[in-house]
Amino acid sequence: MRDAFGDLLELDSRIWQTLIPLAVRPGQLTRDYLRGRRARFMPPFRTYLVLSLLFFLVAFFDPQESLGILFEAEAPVSPEQVEKASESGEEILAELADAGIVIGPLPEGDAEADANGGFSVTLDVNDPEASCHFDDYDETEMPAWLGRRLTKERLQIMCDRMVADDGRGLKGFLDKLLENVPGGLFLLLPLMALILTILYPLSKRYYVEHLLFVMHYHAFIFLTLITQILWLRLSALVGLHEGIAQIVVFALSIYIGVYLFKAMRRVYGQGRWVTVLKFFILLIAYAIGLSLILAAAALFAAFSI
Repeated sequence: MRDAFGDLLELDSRIWQTLIPLAVRPGQLTRDYLRGRRARFMPPFRTYLVLSLLFFLVAFFDPQESLGILFEAEAPVSPEQVEKASESGEEILAELADAGIVIGPLPEGDAEADANGGFSVTLDVNDPEASCHFDDYDETEMPAWLGRRLTKERLQIMCDRMVADDGRGLKGFLDKLLENVPGGLFLLLPLMALILTILYPLSKRYYVEHLLFVMHYHAFIFLTLITQILWLRLSALVGLHEGIAQIVVFALSIYIGVYLFKAMRRVYGQGRWVTVLKFFILLIAYAIGLSLILAAAALFAAFSI
């Protein structure tokens, strides 16, 4: 406990000496660490761990919900506001109906949508499980090891739970998904280090050194995401124009990619165009890795609700 809070609260802590080069000098922290200049910096894994924990704390901590007693109660909605909102909704539905888009259960034989040359969107409110049909699903068409786990009966139960309105439905799925994301991101570290090992076969660097680079880069991403979230909340608190706030967030998002390119140039020391090629290969690898990890996290979440 002393080490954890000491790193965050002490002004002369190594984390503050680590964050400045991590944020503004792409790749410098990794290069210094590889050259043995380590005494004043926090170890890479510890940096990654602290910033990832801070990110999930900042991202999923809602002060108005968790510390509701500190905020004033919102004014109750008046009957006039409810009536006005209802009238606005009916006007929108009427405009859509005029265009041939009918939202809601259609009576049998209603050809109004076809007559208008449009289409209809029907919502069967009497059958909340209408989407949970797997009549055409055949697990034998899948690999044997996967088919034994994704049987039709199991998918039916999983889908029924997803659409259930008992606290274990979509909200439960999203909660479980968020629980699995940190572990998935952690698994991405060695995968990206392996890609760098393949991209730089002549760099004479060990796999662990590539892993160090990836760990510092992911720590920087968490630091940037924390900054974006806090900036948006601060902007909303002081009443800053939303457009200005979004411009800063967009600029920081672009900087994440620029940071990776500059870090690769500084650490590996190759030419600009060679680094550009390897940069785009690494981006493709990141996209594939993130997609696979999120898909796996979603699958684990779906089977655990």
